[in-house]
Amino acid sequence: MHAVALTSGLPIDDERSLIDVDLPDPQPGPRDVLVEVRAASVNPVDVKQRAGSPELEQPRVLGFDGAGVVRAVGEEGTLFRPGDEVWWAGQLDRQGSDADLQLVDERIVGRKPASVGFAQAAALPLTAITAWESLFHKLGLHEGSEGTLLVVGATGGVGSILLQLVRELLPGVRTIATASGEEKSQWVRTLGASATADHHGDFVDDVLAAAPDGVDWVFSAHSAGRAEDFARVLKPFGAVVAIDSGKDVDFDALKSKSLTWHWELMFTRPMQHTPDMIRQHELLDAVADLVDAGRVASTATTVLHGWDAATFREAHRLVETGRTMGKVVVER
Repeated sequence: MHAVALTSGLPIDDERSLIDVDLPDPQPGPRDVLVEVRAASVNPVDVKQRAGSPELEQPRVLGFDGAGVVRAVGEEGTLFRPGDEVWWAGQLDRQGSDADLQLVDERIVGRKPASVGFAQAAALPLTAITAWESLFHKLGLHEGSEGTLLVVGATGGVGSILLQLVRELLPGVRTIATASGEEKSQWVRTLGASATADHHGDFVDDVLAAAPDGVDWVFSAHSAGRAEDFARVLKPFGAVVAIDSGKDVDFDALKSKSLTWHWELMFTRPMQHTPDMIRQHELLDAVADLVDAGRVASTATTVLHGWDAATFREAHRLVETGRTMGKVVVER
């Protein structure tokens, strides 16, 4: 099969940073599905994994979001059959979706929404799982929850789906979204935010102007140097759920209000082979239902065509700028 791979961590403007390779067709294990990949998105994790990679003896295929068609099923598989259209987010410790074929454990695969194409579908799995687990598994929110959620990094892939999930599933939760500039402010309001805060400006003042008594929860994709700000805007006993690095986070700033800090990594279940891995299959099916009902929209904003290294390098370049809204997707 053809794949796009890395062999060492190089700047994205180096043609060797991602290369075209031919690899053996993978063979499914007992619980795997073998999927013909039709589209894959590029996430910040792809960029970080590529840029920080040591020199490798064997090519590594990135890609942690995909949509495609099942071609074969492992001997213990029960959830899918050949011909099924599916979507998934893969694993850090397996070859990824930037290839013709990919093996994925069926317990982290869901049915692709029938109402959208492969490119639109491929934008959502990783971010939808991250947003869902952040809201419902980490913060413990539910249909009856009431309060205000600050979404830091709201214009990115996770923030863009998280705002929609809150709008559709948490009627008592109000969202304040960080955004800079009119275009991005309009984007997050379209997705359900009731107010915005400029994370490049008077962040704390903006948040407290929108929520004078403070917020109940913070979702953070950009936490470095922000713990003190979060402590100022959170009510006592509030909580933060963060999806980025803990570097440069002053956790002592949270103590005086007895604030809780949660980490969210959607790869934990598949990497640790937890007994409840199938929850990711279940939540992907639930999100597919929301998409097909017209309640949640794809967050794909840039779709590139061309299943080769040059196209994936351009996708990485766009994501590396940190200025994209929504998701960048590569389609065959």
